[in-house]
Amino acid sequence: MSKKLSSELVSILSDLIALPSPYPPGTSVEICAYAAKRLRKAGYKVEIARKVKGVDNVVARRKGRGKGPVVALNAHVDTVGVGERANWKSDPFKALVKGGLVYGLGAGNCKGSMAVQLWLAEEIARRGGPAKGELIFTFVADEENLGPNGMEYLRKSGKVRPDALILGAQTENNLIVAERGVMWARLTTKGKAAHAGNPAAGDNAVLRMMRLVGALQSYYDEALAKRRSGAMRSTVNVGMFHGGHNTNVVPSACTAEIDRRLLPGEKVKDAFAELKRVVDSAGEPRSLYRVEFLTGTNGFFAPENGQAVTAFEAAIKEQTGRKAKFLNATGVSDGRYYADDGIEIINFGPGSGAQGHAANESVPIAEMVAAARIQLEVVSRLLS
Repeated sequence: MSKKLSSELVSILSDLIALPSPYPPGTSVEICAYAAKRLRKAGYKVEIARKVKGVDNVVARRKGRGKGPVVALNAHVDTVGVGERANWKSDPFKALVKGGLVYGLGAGNCKGSMAVQLWLAEEIARRGGPAKGELIFTFVADEENLGPNGMEYLRKSGKVRPDALILGAQTENNLIVAERGVMWARLTTKGKAAHAGNPAAGDNAVLRMMRLVGALQSYYDEALAKRRSGAMRSTVNVGMFHGGHNTNVVPSACTAEIDRRLLPGEKVKDAFAELKRVVDSAGEPRSLYRVEFLTGTNGFFAPENGQAVTAFEAAIKEQTGRKAKFLNATGVSDGRYYADDGIEIINFGPGSGAQGHAANESVPIAEMVAAARIQLEVVSRLLS
């Protein structure tokens, strides 16, 4: 089966790579139509769900005969842009199969997982579908744009509410069951413009921002050092800092944007309240600065003895002979939109995270084959 399975997976992935879906602009109509056609042919009830024109998402369902859990598998259809074309050794929109790898834009992130899940959907259909519960496949856009018109829309609209959510990700077929939350905030400071030759006549908004950011950094250096959970840490980063419009003018405005990563036990609302409390205690006039919440989602932690996690551990052992390995996530996935739902959220799939967002991106064919077999057994264990 391995040779036939390899050929089928490479064929699907080659089709997906040839369907451009970079963000920006984020258009996903063509690639979602491809997935929907295959899924309808396999007997799934398929919906093209969209919040914004041009940003399509696929939701495909198949119910079993008996009662059981709702299991959703997900992969995002969008990619980053090509970047500097000269850095690519082959056409980014034409799959290149070489040395046991498939090269192309999105090969690993996340079209490799999408190809595996499309094959999985069709294979389960060939075997008669799930015996119990409900199986859902979602192929979503907008992940590279933090997902407001993709997975977040499916969650808020109530279209997808599973008991277990399995997200395609570049984990080299290992498991990520815990993910930090994220909170973004913006600080804005005001001042008074003046000629740089007489700065005392003005009020420097950049210096005010530096004092506020300094107060935050001083506080977080101590507070966050104590916030650890295994390999996960609470962190803070000042990612953007803009102020002034000319070197010879005292700046009258400045903005900074801050990224806070939260342990699963921390909550976004509490993290923002903490940040605001530190800023408010820095001694600057309240009328001359503003603290804004931009966005945020809580972290999640799927218990390692959960039904879906246990199924993965058994399937990995059965199919590969090795013990499942649990990884620590640096970034955040679309699973964050379900963080407060009390469900099992698992990131799993072929490919290395180092390949994502890079020129000459690739995914190992052998890992795709293993991912397909493992997930086929996981679904069987959960829905048979």
